[in-house]
Amino acid sequence: MPSLEITNCCQVIYSQFGLAIHQNDHQAGRRFVEWAQNEIAVVPDFHKRILFSDEAHFWLNGYVNKQNCRIWSEANPQVYVETPLHPEKLTVWCALWAGGIIGPYFFKNDEGHNVTFNGDRYRAMITNFFIPELNNHDVQELWFQQDGATCHTARATIDLLKDTFGERLISRFVPVNWPPRSCDLTPLDYFLWAM
Repeated sequence: MPSLEITNCCQVIYSQFGLAIHQNDHQAGRRFVEWAQNEIAVVPDFHKRILFSDEAHFWLNGYVNKQNCRIWSEANPQVYVETPLHPEKLTVWCALWAGGIIGPYFFKNDEGHNVTFNGDRYRAMITNFFIPELNNHDVQELWFQQDGATCHTARATIDLLKDTFGERLISRFVPVNWPPRSCDLTPLDYFLWAM
């Protein structure tokens, strides 16, 4: 049988325009990683207890969402994509943890039309979909992670999540801060949306 030689010649080229790294981002990411390492030192399978969540937008005209797209190449391909001014898109939410995937949840109105993502709709999804789905899993020791989007961190949203998770929240404006612009820390960007 002939042997195959696989070389690692490609790098990931991010097509995330406008995702500028700020001066304090490295420190915030480091603080989060140090916190997680301390938790793992106490509970070795702690990383399996984090329920990562995220949403992604999918354009229905074939446009690729540059926020969640990774292009593997030897060099930056300088891709230029022309898009319509107001393309129809679908917003999908999922949560991922060692026990599986919760979702997908598609943001639609009562008539079944795609709708934009906002705080009221996010809280309705938590109440009507996410929390009932959690009842099918043992979530006594799970931590819930979400990014710092405004609808995620509104006081009403955080209070709703605290009813289920208590202080086991990783987000913004809670005891464990999720670092801003930290797409490299969430598995959904690599496991689910990038497929």
